[in-house]
Amino acid sequence: MITTTVSSKFQVVIPLAVHKLLKIQPGDRFQVLPYAGRIELVPFRPLNDMRGFLADIDTDVPRNDQRV
Repeated sequence: MITTTVSSKFQVVIPLAVHKLLKIQPGDRFQVLPYAGRIELVPFRPLNDMRGFLADIDTDVPRNDQRV
């Protein structure tokens, strides 16, 4: 288990093994979410970065012929 400590300024250092595994770079931004008694850091991605990520999704929806 990897642990870290909150500093007196409420800062947390992301351990080396974690930031290498997740390829976190200096300046990366995160949303901080309290969830079920814990803190989750979710990478912040601008909407423009999301453009086209669903380009290959199948949009065909099977229809029921008996439905009005």
